[in-house]
Amino acid sequence: QEQLVESGGGLVQAGGSLRLSCAASGIIFRINYMGWYRQAPGKQRELVATITSGGSTNYADSVKGRFTISRDNAKNTVYLQMNSLKPEDTGVYYCNVVTRSNYWGRGTQVTVSS
Repeated sequence: QEQLVESGGGLVQAGGSLRLSCAASGIIFRINYMGWYRQAPGKQRELVATITSGGSTNYADSVKGRFTISRDNAKNTVYLQMNSLKPEDTGVYYCNVVTRSNYWGRGTQVTVSS
């Protein structure tokens, strides 16, 4: 059964760093895109960053220069290194994996205090 397991969220002060991980298991088809989305309280889910199987990346303007997405294809794992965190980065971060289907993790909470 397909499963995405996220880890690495938590509480951090503004200016701090966190690293999120998402390990995909049970997915038999080739993984095309892997990415991270986030949802702040009262807001819609929004794209944070994506990465293709070839390593091409895409970032939301709000995180460019601060966040870095990477992936380990052998481990079917995607990472999000978040630096210089701001209170507006607070939200639930969801892992997304796209093959022939679209898979979502359960989310991990990131809270940035001012």
